[in-house]
Amino acid sequence: MAKAMLHFLPYALLLATFVVACHGQERKVHIVYMGDRPQGGFSVASTHHSILQRALGSTLSAKESLIYSYRKSFNGFAARLSDEEVAKLSEMEGVVSVIPNHKLKLHTTRSWDFMGFNKGQLGASIEGEVIIGVIDTGIWPESDSFNDKDFGPPPPKWKGVCQGPNFTCNNKLIGARFYNSEGEYDSSEFHSPRDSIGHGSHTASTAAGREVAASYFGLANGTARGGVPGARIAVYKVCWLSDCATADILAAFDDAIADGVDIISTSLGSDVPIQYLKDPIAIGSFHAMKKGILTSSSAGNNGPYPATVSNYAPWILTVAASTIDRRFTAKAVLGNGQVYSGFSINNFDLNGKSYPLIWGGDAANISKGASSEFAGNCVPNTLSSDKIKGKIVYCDSFSDGSDIRRAGGMGTIMVDFPTDVAFNYPLPSTQITIEDGQKILNYIRSTENPIATILVSDPEHDKDVMAPSIASFSSRGPNPLTPDILKPDLTAPGVDILAAWSPVAPPSETFYEDTRSVKYNIISGTSMSCPHVSGAAAYLKAAHPRWSAAAIKSALMTTDLEFAYGSGQINPLKAVKPGLIFDTSEADYINFLCKQGYNNTTLRIITGDKNSSCGSTKPGKAWDLNYPSFSLQLEDGQEIKAEFKRTVTNVGSPNSNYTIASFSPHSTITVSVSPSTLSFSSVGERKSFTVKVTGPKISQQPIISGSIVLNDGVHQVRAPLVVYTFLPGSIHISSSASQNKKRFKGSSLYHRNGMLRHT
Repeated sequence: MAKAMLHFLPYALLLATFVVACHGQERKVHIVYMGDRPQGGFSVASTHHSILQRALGSTLSAKESLIYSYRKSFNGFAARLSDEEVAKLSEMEGVVSVIPNHKLKLHTTRSWDFMGFNKGQLGASIEGEVIIGVIDTGIWPESDSFNDKDFGPPPPKWKGVCQGPNFTCNNKLIGARFYNSEGEYDSSEFHSPRDSIGHGSHTASTAAGREVAASYFGLANGTARGGVPGARIAVYKVCWLSDCATADILAAFDDAIADGVDIISTSLGSDVPIQYLKDPIAIGSFHAMKKGILTSSSAGNNGPYPATVSNYAPWILTVAASTIDRRFTAKAVLGNGQVYSGFSINNFDLNGKSYPLIWGGDAANISKGASSEFAGNCVPNTLSSDKIKGKIVYCDSFSDGSDIRRAGGMGTIMVDFPTDVAFNYPLPSTQITIEDGQKILNYIRSTENPIATILVSDPEHDKDVMAPSIASFSSRGPNPLTPDILKPDLTAPGVDILAAWSPVAPPSETFYEDTRSVKYNIISGTSMSCPHVSGAAAYLKAAHPRWSAAAIKSALMTTDLEFAYGSGQINPLKAVKPGLIFDTSEADYINFLCKQGYNNTTLRIITGDKNSSCGSTKPGKAWDLNYPSFSLQLEDGQEIKAEFKRTVTNVGSPNSNYTIASFSPHSTITVSVSPSTLSFSSVGERKSFTVKVTGPKISQQPIISGSIVLNDGVHQVRAPLVVYTFLPGSIHISSSASQNKKRFKGSSLYHRNGMLRHT
């Protein structure tokens, strides 16, 4: 897709000119993170201005530089700074980190039913007490999914606002804000929370959309709904066609926490590892956790390669993507009667009529200097409209169809790597295997007048009997920063999900070629699985309003292999009554950060507690964090030896007895649990146990998995256990990214905003 031209606000242009002229260095937006919100009656904003004035040297420069003052839920600000000013601020007392304003990427009817969650049992009035904050591309407020019929006023705890021109909230969509720290807008974008991309409307309706009749041009016809249709929605628009700025993301967290949301849903993340206290999602979600707010985040779309998972902080619920039992394929029927099935969400009906079939290499635009090789791959601007008009074009690799449609082609049959996800296109299309592609090419070359047609997708009769399985694109672990914490945490449906869409955004990737408008669209990605878990978490919050963020996370993780999907696929109904939970406090996470090497000074700033201290805790393994999973990473040739301590809280029957069974991941590995039974006499009672894993030296061992299961005859509380090896100094993270880019060159699984769409 051609890169959208960006329009800068006149003030931003004048300011940039002033900055370069006066300082010799271009000032760029940075986040200055200063930890927890300070107590007392003094003005935090004044403090920020004073710090900026000291760094920049003048009151006027400080005023013009400041963009955001984070003061509602934590302490910090965003400002335009030169490299020299960044260095000054980094050395100031009270500053935890100075972070460049990076751009992060945005990472369904059938899906909830497929998980067995046909309908919640709490009732609309209880669900209506829960507010889900969605940090994304905004929302289309007029969508039927966000209608507020029969909704009462928002809960008294709500403190948010409805911001922006030509935008109205209601008792379902109770709040909306938008942020743009760089002042960059495409001409197609709204200067309001209104969604011009579609992604935010899709995720919000997946989490908490109302029950509505919906389809995509008649495909996937049925009832679309979110996990908690009675819940309220508040949106925070931080993502634009130019992606999602970290300064805006942190501002959204600052507002959302203060506004009174219960769950935060973030279907976006970084493609590269970021230290916890330099990651805006990790920072924002940490302060959310302190207020009892759980953040659900997407794992990323860089699978199937290892160590590509994003949003891996232990206080975040990290979500992988899995398939459902519905899939979209479209058949290509040749003139010789042969039929080839490929993945595609194809709603275009050719009424069975066949059209001439041509290989792209035979339609090279010679006048433009295009070669047969490039045209055979249907590379943009290589095809001759005179040669493909009125024909179906066969392409040796992926094509988004835009050039073929523009040149008057009737459709495209393209070859691509085996996949488990379908895409939608601006003309009749299907994506077939390399093997089938060779057969079609042989037909074209051996037939005087080759013809073909492409049939409409028929998902109702094309079921995926292997579902659920982890989507190939879903980012895998291990955790690139802390291998002792298993990530992703769990999985949810993220393939071919139907949900609300912005009617001004095209349903396919061809942003300027596809003029169709839809109210509901089918897309894929961990962006789609994340709001499923956000909805499930909101359902648990409605059922247990006093549960901590960690308690909700534990219930979802323990009630249902591991680098792909953690604890397994969510089961919202079962998670309401988990029996036991692994609760984790702020103090536990502080101890975890001590193990990661953060010092007392930094920890006291981020907690706002002068008594915070690592004490005798030294940097090392995080095996004692009270996490509902167990992860053991070993160097090649190292002996297997680890000890994990865990504490569970009884949230089931007052009088209950649990036996603890261990399922060893391998015959040579011994897993022992002490004690082997836990007896409870009251709700809220806590009991601890220790898991020891021992075994011989191992090398070149891929992930092997087992589990620890606590059972009282009514509840089964399962925590996965994994063991794997690595080579010291290996760079599999960066090499994975490189391999991913090479594999998908010309057929990339990256949307213009990080949604899993071909570009």
